[in-house]
Amino acid sequence: MNSLFRFVLILTAGGFFLGSGILAHSAGALLPVKVEIPRSDQTPPFDRERQLNVPEGAKISVLARIERARFLAVSPEGDVLVSQPSSGRILIIKQWRSLEHKVHELIGGLRLPHGMVFQRIGGTLYLYVSQSNRISRFIYSNDSISRAKEEVVVPNLPDSSSAGLGGAYGHELKNIAIGPDQKLYVDIASATNADPADTRSDPIRCAIYRYDLNGKNRKLMATGIRNAEGLGFLPGMDELWAVVNERDDIRYPFQSARGAHSASEYGRVIQSYVDDHPPDEFIHVKQGANYGWPFANPDPDKGLDDMPFDPDYETNPNWSKFPESVFTKVDKGIPAHSAPLGFSFLQGTRVPVPYRNGAAVALHGSWDRSRKTGYKVIFFPWLPSGEPGVQADLVTGWLDDETQRVWGRPVDVVPDSEGNLLISDDYSGTIYKLSFAN
Repeated sequence: MNSLFRFVLILTAGGFFLGSGILAHSAGALLPVKVEIPRSDQTPPFDRERQLNVPEGAKISVLARIERARFLAVSPEGDVLVSQPSSGRILIIKQWRSLEHKVHELIGGLRLPHGMVFQRIGGTLYLYVSQSNRISRFIYSNDSISRAKEEVVVPNLPDSSSAGLGGAYGHELKNIAIGPDQKLYVDIASATNADPADTRSDPIRCAIYRYDLNGKNRKLMATGIRNAEGLGFLPGMDELWAVVNERDDIRYPFQSARGAHSASEYGRVIQSYVDDHPPDEFIHVKQGANYGWPFANPDPDKGLDDMPFDPDYETNPNWSKFPESVFTKVDKGIPAHSAPLGFSFLQGTRVPVPYRNGAAVALHGSWDRSRKTGYKVIFFPWLPSGEPGVQADLVTGWLDDETQRVWGRPVDVVPDSEGNLLISDDYSGTIYKLSFAN
């Protein structure tokens, strides 16, 4: 055996991989640590000692307590912005050199604000904010932002106030990204669980659109995406990726027996089938692609890679309307009902080398499953082929697997300027800081 080849095999077996021209150690085992929290914030669920499982040598602390905290963004000054859709506000955690981190309102009076992106245009730094019915931008100041100076760049997006929806919109929070092509990308998620009406609307309500930074020249990029939450561009590449929440209460779509399921279950909602079908998704969003929803669902029965599609019993039984060949396979499955929300690429950040070539994803957790899953932060290492590798846990412990009790639900995960990871949790109302060993 060639000695170099044998050397690479030994490294691979030991948990090393080659990526981005450097040798990096893969994510290792997690160890339980006490969550560090200021005395003033020790209200439920922190009225008792809490532990989370983190990488060896890391620690996790509470940066701030913010009710129903959703998405995060880090300003050029290192301050932390937090969206709070329920109150219509963007909050800012001022990170002074002292141990005290003060929370202030940055912008109020918004309609379900969610995603936030900084973008410099000429000499002006803008903060783009996705609201349920529009995308706005504000000239950014780390002291305050005038609500009166809101510039609406994309108006009239569909939400629960839209005509014809009867006040119901299942996924009206919008998510955004700005690419290296200086274009604005907007996810418009489905209003329903699995209704084809969302595919016939204008704009299509299961799609990602591309706009100029001023909101002009709308172009459809991809469809068949039920609810894309986190959006992000792979650093150094013109590739948009998204994590996607798939449908609930799926009916058994086969007229024959498969595995533990019988032909008599055809068309029925069977909990043991719903538990693992369909998987949530991590996808490279390609121009012109259709990722299947609501007519086809990825099949995870042989693993979460290179999954075939199954026809959806309710909307495309036995491929009666659309053949499998018209749909684009998802890149990576995530166990069904994990509910991935925010994610961040960590390439080019100051996180430690084992995590610097990959993506961290926050899993909000399940409701449509007999045993809960999710409620953690995971990591996808990036392979030399340019694709995500096998999912590994990064932070766990919000769910007790034995008792099935939950005390936290991660929403977003972003790196700060110092090499920490910030994690929001809308269930306990907490922003955590995961700090790695030097």
